[in-house]
Amino acid sequence: MSDIFSHEKTQERLDALNAFIDAQADKNDALIAVLHRAQEIFGYLPSELQLYIARKLDIPASKVYGVVSFYTFFTQKKRGLHTISVCMGTACFVKGSEKVLHAFTDALGIKNGETTSDGMFTLRDVRCIGACGLAPVVMVDDKVFGHVEAADIDTIIAQYREKGSEQNAH
Repeated sequence: MSDIFSHEKTQERLDALNAFIDAQADKNDALIAVLHRAQEIFGYLPSELQLYIARKLDIPASKVYGVVSFYTFFTQKKRGLHTISVCMGTACFVKGSEKVLHAFTDALGIKNGETTSDGMFTLRDVRCIGACGLAPVVMVDDKVFGHVEAADIDTIIAQYREKGSEQNAH
């Protein structure tokens, strides 16, 4: 069971989501936009939140779940502060993205789809980032790293650990 509704800022977050939903001109076509906004606000889309959205939009919960589980952008698990996405598309795979993914799993001590115990990183593979000319490609949050090799992993991780330390200091 998720702790999303026991969080102290829950009502504030639900108010923001409700305002967004209420601002939608056509609630029948608003599901994907609402899910994007909900994930922005809450960080992920656990089953309780999916059910809440279904009720607000007056649609079956199965439809919400179907959309959330189909699109890789949406997550039902809480993610780390930074999401590392390793492209496994054909061009990246041929150029060694599998080795890059394994290097990340070794360096972070987690498997694909997991989050580090400190909550800093979530690691996932993705089908295609759309930057085939830079293969193999890794995205950390919204930043693209091209021509990544296993030897680059420690530098990439250190860069984001530094940012995380600075954010926690403020």
